[in-house]
Amino acid sequence: MPFENLLPVADAVVAQAPLFHKQSLGSIIKMHTAQDGLPDLDDVSVALIGLRENRGRLDNLAETPDFQDLRSAFYKLFPGNWHTVIADLGDLDGGESLEDTYFAVKQIMERLFKMDIIPIFLGGSQDLVYAVYRGYDKLDQMVNLVNIDSQFDLGDSSKPMSNTSYLGKVIIDKPYNLFNYANIGYQSFANSQEEIALVEKLYFDAYRLGEVIPDISLVEPIIRDADAVSLDLGAIQSSSLGFMHKNHPNGLNGREVCAIARYAGLSDRVSSFGIFEYQQGGDVTTANALLAQILWYFIEGVNYRVNELVPERRKGFLHYSVPVDDELLSFYKSDRTGRWWIEIPFLQGINNKLKRHTLLPCTYQDYVNACNQEIPERWFKARQKNEL
Repeated sequence: MPFENLLPVADAVVAQAPLFHKQSLGSIIKMHTAQDGLPDLDDVSVALIGLRENRGRLDNLAETPDFQDLRSAFYKLFPGNWHTVIADLGDLDGGESLEDTYFAVKQIMERLFKMDIIPIFLGGSQDLVYAVYRGYDKLDQMVNLVNIDSQFDLGDSSKPMSNTSYLGKVIIDKPYNLFNYANIGYQSFANSQEEIALVEKLYFDAYRLGEVIPDISLVEPIIRDADAVSLDLGAIQSSSLGFMHKNHPNGLNGREVCAIARYAGLSDRVSSFGIFEYQQGGDVTTANALLAQILWYFIEGVNYRVNELVPERRKGFLHYSVPVDDELLSFYKSDRTGRWWIEIPFLQGINNKLKRHTLLPCTYQDYVNACNQEIPERWFKARQKNEL
C-alpha cells in the first residue's frame, strides 16, 4: 500500500484541533491519527500530505521541515460554503535514500489519482516535483506542468538532480510525458541567458514577474491547462512570507499568490498541487498564516469547479471563426463561465503528440488580438510543440 509509510498527524495537533471553534476546518477534516489510523477516503476530494524531505537541496543545510504549526494555522480557519471533503494523511518521512522518497511520492500520487483525490503536497526541496510528475507515468496522456518560481530550475541534467535542476530531468528522462512546461513569475536576473533561450527554443511558456503583477488574471488560462501545479516559496517576496526566505526582496505578494492558488483549484484539469521549499527560518507564524490561506484558496477553488472540460459536442459554447493570414482560428466561449478557448487542429501526416483537435485555454484578449490579425503566442507555441 502506498500509504503505509505515512506518519500520522502529530498528537499535539490532533489534541489541539477540538479546541478551535466548532465550525473551523479542524472539526471537519478527516485526519490520519496514531489512535485511529488512516481515515476512510471514499468521499474525500482533497488530501494533504507533508513531505519531510530536504536532501535534494543544493546546499543541503536546511533542517527537515516540520508542518505541525502550519497545520494548526490551517485548522483554525473557517471553511467557506463548501461541499469538498478534506483529509489530512499526515507526513511522509524521508526514505533510506532520496530515491526511496521519490518512489514513495510517485506511488502516493498514482494511488490518489486513481481514487480521484487531489493531493496537496507540502514539501521541503523542490526536486520532489520530479517524483510527483513521475506519478503520471501510467496515464495515457501528455502532462502539463506549471511552476510558480523565480527560477526555471533547469540546471545541468548530467549531474545528480537537485532542487535547482529537476526540470532538466523532467525534460530528458523517459518516459517522455511532458507536453508543456509553464513558469509564472520568473525573474531575469535569477536565470542565465542560456536557460531563458532554451525555454524559448522548447516553446515553453514563461511569464516574468513584471508581466503578471499588473494583471494576475493573465495566468488563469495557463493554470486552467495544467495537470500539476507547484509553488516554490522563493517566488514570494520575503516580507510577505515573514522572511522565511530572506534573500527575495522582489516576488509575488500574499494576495497575488492566493489568487493563483484559487485559479489552480478552479481548474478542472489540475490533479495535484504542491508547495515546496518550506523552511523553518524567519517569522514562522507569519509564514504559516499565509501558507494556510494559500491552502484555503486552493480548496475554495476546488469546491467551485464547474466540470468544464470542453466536450467534443461543444454544447454550451459560442463558436467564433477568425481568419488570420492563411489560418482560420476557432475560438470557443463558455455560456456558463465566460471563459475562452482556442482550437489547435490535428495535422494530418505529422506524428504529433495530441492525436486530436484540442482546445487550448486562452483569454478574451487573445480573441481580440486575433481579430486584429495577431496570432496568439500560446497557440503558435502549442502548434509548434505538436509538430516536433
